[in-house]
Amino acid sequence: MSKQEEINVGKISGVFGVKGWIKVFSFTDRKENILGYSPWLLKKGADSKIVAVIDGKLQGKAIVAQLDGINDRDKAASLMGWDIFITPDQLPKTEKDEYYWSDLIGLAVETNLGAQLGVVESLLETGANDVVIVKGERERVIPFLQGQTIISIDLSAGKMVVDWDPDF
Repeated sequence: MSKQEEINVGKISGVFGVKGWIKVFSFTDRKENILGYSPWLLKKGADSKIVAVIDGKLQGKAIVAQLDGINDRDKAASLMGWDIFITPDQLPKTEKDEYYWSDLIGLAVETNLGAQLGVVESLLETGANDVVIVKGERERVIPFLQGQTIISIDLSAGKMVVDWDPDF
């Protein structure tokens, strides 16, 4: 797994029971989706290890999982606080005009009239629609509305074209 491609999908937040199960705080949309990605690359500080997910389920509002080789509470407790990463090739393929947020981070953003606005720093869910945070000479918040404010996205060229007033 190469460092730049890793996607942080969660964190080990606790132990569950006495047979080595862990509690997981999932960053995935539908938190139980994290269980479908195996193996996980676990990282904490400079340490890392690859582990297979053997079993997992939604337990109340929490996600619990059993990892290969972790079969008692002490081993499970030793993983608390470790971050969980996967690689992009573990994600389902996107449809046309669908993108993972991680693919959009770092794209150069320009207006449909050619003005350079900066690069995509992050995206946020606002409830009404997602927004793109663009950092350039200043920060801009642009609604992520494909076909309206978002004219085109070219991942291979590393560029997003937007219909946006550079003064706004």
